[in-house]
Order: sequence, then C-alpha cells, then structure tokens
Amino acid sequence: MEEQYKEVFSFLHDRNPNARNVAMANILPLTVAGSPLRSLFFSGMKSGGLNSTSDSEVIRDLKLLCRDQPATAHDAFKALVNLSDSHLLAPSLSEPLFLAFIVSYILNPNSVLSDLACMVLSNITTHSGPCVALLKQEIEVIAFPDGKTSNYYPTQSLCATSPPPSKDFKGTPQKERALSLLIDAFASSATLEHESTQRKGKLHFLASVFANISTQPQGREFLLTPCKSICTTKEAKIEAPLSSLLPFTEHPDTIRRGGVASTIKNCCFVHEAHKALLSPESDSFRLSFANEPVPGLDILPRVLLPLAGPEEFDLEDTELLLPELQFLPSTKVREKDSILRLTHVETLLLLCTTRWGRDVQRKSGVYEIIRTMHETETDENVITHIERLVNMLKREEAPEEATTGSIREAEESDEDEKIAEV
Repeated sequence: MEEQYKEVFSFLHDRNPNARNVAMANILPLTVAGSPLRSLFFSGMKSGGLNSTSDSEVIRDLKLLCRDQPATAHDAFKALVNLSDSHLLAPSLSEPLFLAFIVSYILNPNSVLSDLACMVLSNITTHSGPCVALLKQEIEVIAFPDGKTSNYYPTQSLCATSPPPSKDFKGTPQKERALSLLIDAFASSATLEHESTQRKGKLHFLASVFANISTQPQGREFLLTPCKSICTTKEAKIEAPLSSLLPFTEHPDTIRRGGVASTIKNCCFVHEAHKALLSPESDSFRLSFANEPVPGLDILPRVLLPLAGPEEFDLEDTELLLPELQFLPSTKVREKDSILRLTHVETLLLLCTTRWGRDVQRKSGVYEIIRTMHETETDENVITHIERLVNMLKREEAPEEATTGSIREAEESDEDEKIAEV
C-alpha cells in the first residue's frame, strides 16, 4: 500500500493539472490524524540538532500546490492544516519564502482560501520558532494611490486563487512588518454586528495566531508598542496593536473572541504595562521596551463585559461599575464558554499582581461583577479562580509606601496556582 501511494505522490508535480488534482484528492485522506500512512509525509525530514531542516519531496509539492488551481489548492491547504500539528513541519512552513506567501495570501482580500491559510499559520505558531520568524517577517506591498477597498496589494500573494487588483496594476514595492498588516486585516475583516463583505475570508483563526505570538516576550512587546503601518491614516493616532483586538471579546465567533481573550491575558504578564492596560487612552506611559509613550488601552471594560449577565444591580452597586457595565439590557448573555470565562478571570488575577492593578479593580466594580457571576457559575475551576480573585480584592493592604516599587508583591507562592500563558 505504501509503495502505491508513493507512486501517487509523483503525480503531485505532474505537468497535467488534472493529474495533480486527482492525486491531491487521493492523498488528502492520508493527512488526517490517526491515518496509518501519515508518516509517509514526514519520511526523510530532519529537525533539530546541527542539521538544517530538510523537506520531503511531497511537502515541497504541497507547498507549491497551494498556488495551483482552486480545487487542487484547496486540498493542498487542507493537507497542510492537517499535517502542521507536527513539530517536524513547523520549520519547513516557517521558512521565509513560504511564510511570506502565506501571510501575503491572507492579506489579499481576494484570496479565496484565506481561512485555510490562517489555520496553517495558527498551527505552526504553536511552536516558538515560527513565532520568532513571524515577528521578524516583512511583506512586500504596493500602495494604492487612489484609496480603494484595500489600500495596498501584497505582491507575493499572486496565484490562481488570489488574483491581483487588475492586470495593469503597477507601483513601487515597499516592505511592511507582517504582524502589523495581519492585525489590520483581522480588525477590518469583521465587526461585532457582521462580517466584512470586502474579503473572501473571515480570518477568525488569526486570533489564535496573535494568542500564540503573545506567549513570546518579543510578541508581547510588539503588541504593546505603538507602531505605524501602511494602513495607518494621517489622521489616526498611533496606538499599540493590542488596541485593535480589544473590540472582539464579545464577537459571536468563539475562535475569534477566544484568541483575543488569550492575547489580552498573555499581555498582562508584562507587569510594567499594567498602568497602560488599565488606563484611558488620554493617558500615556513609558515602557522600557517602547521608544514612544504607550497610550492607555483601557482593557477592563472589554474583560468584564463577557463576564456580565442580565442581572440588575441596586443603585449603590451600579454607581461603582464602569459606565460600559451599567444598565445592561435584559438580553445580555454571559460568556457561554467556560474556558473563556476562566481566561478572563485569570486576566483579572494577573492584574492583581500589582498594587495599582488591585486598587483600580476595586474602584471599577470588578468585585460586584464577579460576585454576581459567582451566583450562577457551575464550572468548579472557574469558581476556584473567582474565589482567589475575591480574596485578592477584599484583603487588607499594607500601607502603600511600604509596597512602592514592588511590582510582584502579590504573586502566589504556590506553583500549582500560577497562571500559565495560553
């Protein structure tokens, strides 16, 4: 059986497009987890040590077939989605040329299979190597002079399922940071009310990419450092990339809001950024890794809204709540996914590791929201974390002078209770 399929592999680079299509359709079932012949795709591949990573011939073919005709490209992308859960494939799919193609393909609003490309990028960035590569990656783009639906064209996206704006399109290429463009594409591809009609894909899985990137110290620094890209208009303020993700904590799609929730949580591991994370945009703060002052991100309403339900508060408690949390409609629904509820509570716990963070939460009605949530919570793990949070917020504090300059005075000593990056 193995020898027969190896013969089929040879047709993946056949000059006849129909032969490539049939071959691709036949080998796609072999790529799923649990397939007894899945190891054929990793035969001859090396990873780690002093040896450079080498592709098997079939992996090289799959990467090229992502640029083929629609049916073939669809199966090739899907095969790479299935196979990219293996660490062996991460170096191959994050090499500069293919990574530039994948990112450019996602950025082009005309790319038919951009959601599958997002899944590939999501899978490979679960490994630290591809995360570092993506943080360094630059993309070649040509700016539109007339400000059409997308204000740039990523030149390396060109293929059968990702056409250029027009046949006679011309311009001078320039380099832009890949992650800045991906965040802009993600933010512009959907709103809370509806999906964008200007893109072929929804790009929800980019949220998982940002969550993976935020597990790396360099990734958190990128997300918290104000930057300007080709997408930034002259009138717009230069903000930290994280600010573009905040509106999606209550998006209808679980993947999108879950990835954003994890990204916010991971950024809270940067203790020196807590004041910027909790302050309004009108305030700005100096961070050791940022050249420019960081405007406030005001994340607390975005974290608390998913934890709030339709319950009514008495007037005294209502006055303690943030304006965004007051007088919510009777149709308000608390986050249904227990993992995402846990993620938001863990975010609040991380913000309790600084005295300033605890004080802000006390003044912002966090306890009142959490107390009401606790009354209806059924997940034991979430309940345990809620009780930890209440203990942090309700305990007596030492005089503030005694804790000045100590940014870790409230961290838990029990290793089992430490919050992990996700």
